Amino acid sequence: MTFGAMPRRPGAPVGPGPTPATGPVRPGPTPAERFATARVAHLATVTPDGAPHLVPIVFALVGDVIHTAVDGKPKRHRRLRRLANIEHDPRVSVLADHYDDGDWSRLWWVRADGLATITDVPEPALIARYPQYGVQPPPGPFLRIRVTAWSAWSA
Repeated sequence: MTFGAMPRRPGAPVGPGPTPATGPVRPGPTPAERFATARVAHLATVTPDGAPHLVPIVFALVGDVIHTAVDGKPKRHRRLRRLANIEHDPRVSVLADHYDDGDWSRLWWVRADGLATITDVPEPALIARYPQYGVQPPPGPFLRIRVTAWSAWSA
């Protein structure tokens, strides 16, 4: 299947700058700022044989580093595939998005591409962000993802 460029919406501005329909372009939040507002994201890793592997995560963004943890929720195995994948290839992507069924003009997504490392040291901002972690701190291990590139889209 081949995909081409999406057609431009009727009345949509062609480029930056003032247009009769929209007025002056106003800067919105940066991709990192928008990403940080999400409560949940999805971590993509690659298996040693090249297959994608995707899991939901909670996270904290500190500067250009995404922090997440293996928490205490029941898992099939203590040695998770995401950890083995990162040991094999530290390149990852993390996707956060917002969907509003009633107002598609509010849709957005942000993808952070980066390099992940595994550590036993928790990030205080991660523990502080989620009240459940204050009651039952995650046992770890913890992931630190140094963001090397941001990609974003919004309606």
